[in-house]
Amino acid sequence: MKNSLLSPTRLAALSGIAALTFGLAACSTSAATPVDTSEVDLSQVTLRVGDQVSGTESILKSAGELEDIPYEIEWSTFTSGPPQIEALNADQIDYAITGNTPPILGHETATAVIQAFDSPQENVSDAILVGPDSDITEVADLKGRSIGVARGSSAHGHLILQLEKAGISLDDVEVNYLQPTDTKNAFESGQLDAWVVWDPYTGLAELDGAEPLVTGEGVTNGYGFAVASDKALEDPERAAAIEDLSERVAKAYRWAYDNPEEWAEVFSSTTGLAPEAAKLNARGNRLAIPLNQDVFDSQNELIRAFVAAAVLPSEFNFEDQTSDQFNTTLEPYFD
Repeated sequence: MKNSLLSPTRLAALSGIAALTFGLAACSTSAATPVDTSEVDLSQVTLRVGDQVSGTESILKSAGELEDIPYEIEWSTFTSGPPQIEALNADQIDYAITGNTPPILGHETATAVIQAFDSPQENVSDAILVGPDSDITEVADLKGRSIGVARGSSAHGHLILQLEKAGISLDDVEVNYLQPTDTKNAFESGQLDAWVVWDPYTGLAELDGAEPLVTGEGVTNGYGFAVASDKALEDPERAAAIEDLSERVAKAYRWAYDNPEEWAEVFSSTTGLAPEAAKLNARGNRLAIPLNQDVFDSQNELIRAFVAAAVLPSEFNFEDQTSDQFNTTLEPYFD
């Protein structure tokens, strides 16, 4: 398969922080107590924001939402959500946007879910990929096969739900926990039979000849979440900056959804992705939604699946790790 769609330099830049240790100093599974952010001076604040493949920064910049920000933003790039949760817990960043699974597997950490996103389109950007000449034709055929996935990522949750639906377990497959860039190399060299991943990696692999065995449509919720550290939320200045950034993100996501072609062009130029891959990435564009009971119920079902797969020791209520302190600000942007 070709590697021309993403340059070696860009691949190296996407590597970021590779590993997640789930046992980092646990604090509380409850969200931080809201603080008064009505009268704060943001001019001296530097908000540390985690990003994946420059997605958040690119959307904000493209939508004009990085203009006239009254605080500084320090960006850090990660390849997936689990390292972002680790960085939040280690007080290396204050805020990040991730998929549906990292907040679940990292729930006993010093973080709170403060914002939710969903795509009005079908969840086709999350996929289990196989090679073009693979004899694997259904999920049940994965039994005994090697699979690459980022541990604790949304793809990890997708894999568990698909295996459960097919009547097989994690013990029935050979799971290789690798970050996306490493998995891409192993998959393309034939060392893996399948790759579970999300866009833009899904689109990259498809354009290189990989085929979706199944997508997340009808199986996984495809939610995204903004997560902030408890320490940042307890600080009035940083909490006010996070509130402002959350509003800007909601507006930027709406812009990207309403302008998919323009967004794809910007994403391509920013990341080095081929234009056709960037266009595919736009199929997963999300909009802000409320943190409501539908979200909690869907996430609790994913938690149940992780417990059934013996990845989590016990169930908990996803609502307990969320904070609605910014809902009033975000409500005008809810889809």
